[in-house]
Amino acid sequence: MNEFISSLFQYDFLSRALLTAILVGIVCGVVGSLILLRGLSLMGDAMSHAVLPGVAISYMLNIPMFIGALVSGMLTSFLVGFISQHSKTKNDAAIGITFTAFFSLGIIIISQINSATDLYHILFGNILAVTTNAFYTTSIVCIIVIMCVVIFYKPLHLSTFDPIAARMNGLNVKVIHYFVMMLLALVTVASLQTVGIILVVAMLITPSSTAFLITKSLKTMMILASTISAICAACGMYISYLYNLPSGACIVLVCCAVYICTFAIHKIKFKIA
Repeated sequence: MNEFISSLFQYDFLSRALLTAILVGIVCGVVGSLILLRGLSLMGDAMSHAVLPGVAISYMLNIPMFIGALVSGMLTSFLVGFISQHSKTKNDAAIGITFTAFFSLGIIIISQINSATDLYHILFGNILAVTTNAFYTTSIVCIIVIMCVVIFYKPLHLSTFDPIAARMNGLNVKVIHYFVMMLLALVTVASLQTVGIILVVAMLITPSSTAFLITKSLKTMMILASTISAICAACGMYISYLYNLPSGACIVLVCCAVYICTFAIHKIKFKIA
């Protein structure tokens, strides 16, 4: 542990990677709680894959990655809504059709413009290669997302638990839904360089599911999920450093271990009670 801490002060890339992982963990905990309670876990998985063509096109046009990913993510959300509302196709089937199409399109574009190594980094993340500019971009995106949740907490809270009451209070539930999708797309982009597209869904869902087992309010769930995510990110980075393993995968496995322990304790406590 002492060696790891001294390395954090010695190597800028390592301390930058740790801070980025903690930031992403915090914002994933906040937005993950929202999508879990709104029954959009599958949409989180879809969104994490569907931003790939946006990332690839941003690279081709030399524009910020989050712009293309945001457009791609929102287009996916609109298409899922359109297919499920204007046909007999079920919502989960519409999600499956749309995200696999977007993901495949992204892979084709990337295979034509770059090497397989870059695709590997986008899919699985490369947190140790986070640049100073990427760190600042990720930090700004995370701060914007958290501020949006804090400012619009009341409508988000009401529409999450009681959409009918939200409508009766004059809230446009559909607009709030797409607002949550926009936050999800931003978080996915912010997580690209840490855990990658494939593993970001675990960071969104697993800590939030852990917090859901032991909390009874949205605010407490968000705070606890963010705390768990941040601690898991730090522990995952330490394990990765200690055994020379992929950082993103270590972070996700620590999240899963925490969920399994919490689940077991919760079940034992329930049986004793």
